[in-house]
Amino acid sequence: MRPIIAPSVLASDFANLQSEVEMLNKSQADWLHIDIMDGRFVPNISFGFPVMEAIKKHAQKPMDVHLMIVEPELYIERFRDAGADTISVHIEACNHLHRTIQQIKATGAKAGVAVNPHTSVNLLEDVIPDLDLVCLMSVNPGFGGQKFIENTYRKIESLKNLIIARNSSALIEIDGGVNEQNAPLLLEKGADVLVAGNFVFSAADPIQTITNLKNVLK
Repeated sequence: MRPIIAPSVLASDFANLQSEVEMLNKSQADWLHIDIMDGRFVPNISFGFPVMEAIKKHAQKPMDVHLMIVEPELYIERFRDAGADTISVHIEACNHLHRTIQQIKATGAKAGVAVNPHTSVNLLEDVIPDLDLVCLMSVNPGFGGQKFIENTYRKIESLKNLIIARNSSALIEIDGGVNEQNAPLLLEKGADVLVAGNFVFSAADPIQTITNLKNVLK
């Protein structure tokens, strides 16, 4: 099975956001990955509802929204209304994770949980049957262009085993430092979704780069 490719709009040219989204529409990208940062959970601020709504006007593909924010439960419905198809919250930011997952599902969106590099995937054991997606951070969240953390390969294997053991249908998403060199091994270990930011948007030919990622196992 070919991977789901989710280019991260955070790495796009914000001065030409409409054309960047239209480029993704023409490409083999499957989802648009939208990183929301609040300057509290992570040391950076990205964008909020107005920008997301502007993206939604032009996007022809599902929006995979990654909330790197504290108290995400306060904003779930608004992100759904702004166009989110999948909403992922950080396990580290949720005091009542099960409740927040059910809140996401109640909006009709798919529910995901993001896991920082230091956090064990075993903490998901009791909620993994309820999840549609687990986003493994392969860099520390908050900034693009960081170096891929090699321990991610081991975490994918652990997570895959947990998904199978708990009879879950959750997809495994990898976010951070993904490129054509590490993508084959990520997929071999069990990843389903590849998020790529700088690797796509800084390429001379982003559409071809997305195609290469899509076909990396061929």
